[in-house]
Amino acid sequence: MFAIVKKIPKGKTLTYAEVARRVGNPKAARAVGAVLRTNYDPTIPCHRVIRTDGGMGGYKRGGAAAKHKILTEERIRS
Repeated sequence: MFAIVKKIPKGKTLTYAEVARRVGNPKAARAVGAVLRTNYDPTIPCHRVIRTDGGMGGYKRGGAAAKHKILTEERIRS
């Protein structure tokens, strides 16, 4: 799963459900979120994974507002 998340380009996003589908388990969106919540590796851009409804979802490094800010900055620069 981390390999999939690492391939998300700057300024782009995937949903938790899309990551789950690419892993091969389309019903595992919540599990994807649970695993990403434990990510401490800064090379894995977990901020690029969002909810299916467009919401930010969780982000341990400053919450949803920080996640939104990082994504906005990436979109501007890319």
